[in-house]
Amino acid sequence: MKQLKLGIPKGSLEKATIELFAKAGWHIKLSSRNYFPEVDDPELSCSICRPQEMSRYIEDGILDAGITGKDWTLENESDVVVVEDLIYSKVSRKPTRWVIAVPGDSDIQSLEDLEGKKIATELVGYSTRFFAEKKINVDIEFSWGATEAKVVSGLADAIVEVTETESTIRAHGLRIIHELMTSNTQFVANKATWEDPWKQRKIKNITMLLQGALKAEKIVGVKMNVPEERLQAIIDLLPSLNAPTVAHLYQTKWYSVETVIAAHVIRDLVPRLLDEGAEGIIEYALNKII
Repeated sequence: MKQLKLGIPKGSLEKATIELFAKAGWHIKLSSRNYFPEVDDPELSCSICRPQEMSRYIEDGILDAGITGKDWTLENESDVVVVEDLIYSKVSRKPTRWVIAVPGDSDIQSLEDLEGKKIATELVGYSTRFFAEKKINVDIEFSWGATEAKVVSGLADAIVEVTETESTIRAHGLRIIHELMTSNTQFVANKATWEDPWKQRKIKNITMLLQGALKAEKIVGVKMNVPEERLQAIIDLLPSLNAPTVAHLYQTKWYSVETVIAAHVIRDLVPRLLDEGAEGIIEYALNKII
């Protein structure tokens, strides 16, 4: 039997990835004793590895495909196929930003002011190429973590660091002077793997269902009973992907109305539905929208 070797990112994306796969229909069971979790699909074999290394393993054919950040694919200059953008993260499910930050009281105001300065970052390769293209001479030093502390303690003049909300950067009294790039989670594949019809089909099926699960997180199902004379007024209130489903209730002048709507509008919509005569309103979560 053919198998697709799939990489699951270790660290901050690990839990979110496994939860997303569960919603998409694949249950991945972790074990604290090894890096090869069980999955309820004989056509898949899973490996846990750091996002920073994922694209290299995929490019080299050790893995067929996996989930990693766009930033680490660019950092490694990996020659892989970007199959799908999966916009999600542990906290905000928004793209992240790599920025250059300096102490709030620093004299550094622009990129040019970094000439001859020391910069700490985990994103060494991409940062080195960036400053080389700008023809700005800097000393880039790899940071194993706690990067903000490097510049606060005077071990570096600036940092290149990833952020979503800027809260950690502000908490350390730092100031952003430039944004290097935005990054998001991607599903990437080995080029030879992508040329294999069976594996390409398997990857497309997986990414389709993952995207369906992501879309479903922002949408809820709503079902209600509506008297005949208020049917059109209720339907006029309902946004939907297409048209709502309307079914006549047996031997009554009532209808069952069902639709899907954006989750963020439900709290304002329900009182309006009640005012228009809807009854028995049910809201339910969705697993996938395909």
